[in-house]
Amino acid sequence: MNTTYTPSAAALTPKWYLVDAKDQCLGRLATTVARLIRGKDKPIYTPFLDTGDVVVVINAEHVAVTGKKRSQKLYRRHSGRPGGMKTETFAQLQQRIPERIVEEAVRGMLPKNRLGRQLFTKLHVYTGPNHPHAAQQPQPVTLDPKANLGGQA
Repeated sequence: MNTTYTPSAAALTPKWYLVDAKDQCLGRLATTVARLIRGKDKPIYTPFLDTGDVVVVINAEHVAVTGKKRSQKLYRRHSGRPGGMKTETFAQLQQRIPERIVEEAVRGMLPKNRLGRQLFTKLHVYTGPNHPHAAQQPQPVTLDPKANLGGQA
């Protein structure tokens, strides 16, 4: 008889990771962060449980995109009222709220349900190199240097 392994609460203690977004390609950065938050790199990964880790992203204002995305990529939000659609480009949003670019990219890669909303709370994005989570001693994550800007390192 086959039984499904469910990790115990003691096995679900999250680690803290630090990711530097400076000159990193947005999509490749977001996939790495989403995998860490979801816990897909762990042997105890369970699709219906929060087995992931906490990720702190710094230097969000220096994230890079390729091609013409700086002027063509659009971020939309709606107030719920008639005619309430607000649209802004990547460059405008990067100038106004640079953290939101990384947050939206990672949120799009998480499940669209209660678990996804719970996992999203494990993401902390900051502009600049400083963050208030030094007490948790986050381990730095090294991203592939050839992965930034499509291999044009």
